[in-house]
Amino acid sequence: MKKILFLTLTFSLIINTITKADEGMWLPMFISRLNYVDMQKEGLHLTAEEIYSINNSSLKDAIIQFGNGCTGEIVSAEGLIFTNHHCGFGSIQSHSTTQHDYLTNGFWAMNKSEEMPNEGLTARFLVRMENLTEEFNGQLIGLKTEKERADRIAELSKKYEGSIKKENGYEAVIKSFFNGNEFYMFVYQVFRDVRLVGAPPTSIGKFGADADNWMWPRHTGDFSIFRVYMSPDGKPASFSKDNVPFRPKHFLPVSAKGVKKGDFAMIMGYPGTTDRYLTSYGVQLAVDVKNPNIVKIREEKLAIMRQFMNADPAVRIQYASKYAQTANYWKYFIGQTKGLKRLKVYDKKKEQENMFNSWANATDANKAKYGTALADIASAYQGLAKYELQRWYFMEGIARGAEILGFSRNLSALIKELKAEKPDNDKIKKITDVLKAASEKFFKDYNVATDKKLLSSMLAFYASNVPAEQQPDMLIKLNSKYKGNFTEYVEKIFDKTIFANQAKVNEILAKPDVKKIEKDMAFVLMNAFFDNNIKLTDQTKQYNDILERGNRLFVAGIREMQPDKKFAPNANSTMRVTYGKVLDYYPADAVHYDFKTTLDGVMDKEDPNNNDFIVPAKLKELYKNKDYGDYAENGKMPVAFLCNTDITGGNSGSPVINADGELIGLAFDGNWEAMSGDIAFEPNLQRTISVDVRYVLFIIDKFAGAKNLINELQIKK
Repeated sequence: MKKILFLTLTFSLIINTITKADEGMWLPMFISRLNYVDMQKEGLHLTAEEIYSINNSSLKDAIIQFGNGCTGEIVSAEGLIFTNHHCGFGSIQSHSTTQHDYLTNGFWAMNKSEEMPNEGLTARFLVRMENLTEEFNGQLIGLKTEKERADRIAELSKKYEGSIKKENGYEAVIKSFFNGNEFYMFVYQVFRDVRLVGAPPTSIGKFGADADNWMWPRHTGDFSIFRVYMSPDGKPASFSKDNVPFRPKHFLPVSAKGVKKGDFAMIMGYPGTTDRYLTSYGVQLAVDVKNPNIVKIREEKLAIMRQFMNADPAVRIQYASKYAQTANYWKYFIGQTKGLKRLKVYDKKKEQENMFNSWANATDANKAKYGTALADIASAYQGLAKYELQRWYFMEGIARGAEILGFSRNLSALIKELKAEKPDNDKIKKITDVLKAASEKFFKDYNVATDKKLLSSMLAFYASNVPAEQQPDMLIKLNSKYKGNFTEYVEKIFDKTIFANQAKVNEILAKPDVKKIEKDMAFVLMNAFFDNNIKLTDQTKQYNDILERGNRLFVAGIREMQPDKKFAPNANSTMRVTYGKVLDYYPADAVHYDFKTTLDGVMDKEDPNNNDFIVPAKLKELYKNKDYGDYAENGKMPVAFLCNTDITGGNSGSPVINADGELIGLAFDGNWEAMSGDIAFEPNLQRTISVDVRYVLFIIDKFAGAKNLINELQIKK
């Protein structure tokens, strides 16, 4: 018994050394119960009700899920949004042309009539969240297989989501937490008229670009400005000239008071995904297979895009957003692998698992519930490992490779309806209307020469790296015929396909021809790959079911083993709160990084021969004259700062909020030394990089001269 107690205590100590108060992406509805006392100790002046309330206005009402993968905050009584430049990048790019290059020159609406609509861009406000764990788990008792569980969960989710009336823009979504052990419903109000208001040039909003990405010290003015509009009667509505600026329940005052080391800092936002409960088996597969191959494939894609972007200004604009999205996680996976190795995350996970096994087998009751959890996980990974290369070469090289394949796949739904026993003409018309709109958007940012090279390169990558027995038969034959060089074959595809020409696509949509589409070379190649991937996915299903069960029991066991510990669930694109302090750090022996940067650093990094480090003439003039308005501190212009909060992708654009509920910065990045943080939080190293809101105000005011926007804000001095 003493041995069991010792092991349990030792495991607890190991966990606690890597989970200080700084770690945790907390659900806002539990702030009062789980976090409020600790937040007060850190310096918070607000009540829990002022952070999250479903009955009164609170901070949550000022936080939006911006688009499909970022966060934004409402900063005025007229629905003005602050978010990151890289979050607004796609919208800025979509409005840019060689004649109006807003990426290079920036964009500023000096009045509301100049604000530009963005088709498909949404702002999602959380109305409330509801704990449905008891209702769900009560309906899952006695189910023997993971398929039965999944089917019942889907059935229950549909029931509860359907109980929310969709009028007035309301939507509901059920999310599972702690690897399928808890369930919550999130109710949102979705606004679909979101307009571009302002954006600095990329020389400010993306200063440092790939070279500085994920790095500190940082000098990027990573912000852009949008506005939410609503119908005149206050409801969500699609774009209309009759719409009016949104009136929020709450908006964030903007603090120009500055930050100092040790200040309380809180972030609210929509972190994408973390995998903190990942086992050593998952870590090993990521280090050995997943990460290096994603990096390898993306390096090739980036090099190809760069070649054509550097040769043609029009292609540079067309592919700017695609390049940025590819580059971001190319560098991320490089850093994550280094972090996992350097911080010995595999060893730490293994030690935790050994402790868990001892606890799980210490009693008959524990053994009956959790005794097979890690064995199941190990078995599942052994089976999945055989398919891991194919999985990522398909995802990165084919599904996210040459765009012609993905675009041709869009017509699969049309083919299915056309071949139905009784085709529905109304449905066919709806499908073709959607495809026509998609076609227009696709070809605006499409370059045939770039896509040709991407396709030939990705086919060669796939053929030379994926085990032959997992490749489509068609590719094996093509590889033999063309001896690994697919250039000639790709030229034939593009000579004959309808999918590389907008006029031909529109022609086939106007008069759909099943045989012509199904015989198209691009469509045939696409189907060969996607059908092959479906076949292989079916073969891995048994392993994924075992893994899902093992992970669910492992996480449940960890929590049961430590009943007094507060556990934060993995991020899953739902609203979370994280808190800590403004803080410096020591990344390595004899190396210290201060918690803030200034405009001096921008000028020190300037390199007129490197597009990543060009400094606009206007900014240099303001710097030379020290024309900083009211935004400087001791004669220097602040740019960015650090805090030890817990964020990940999806938190981009999240507000950094001070103890009084005021905006002090916009989170936009993590730091290089802690890139393994999505899997294992490192409190001594992990930092959030944020643009200081004073730099945002300075750029809006002194650089852009957009006084209309400054006057709209509630600035606390």
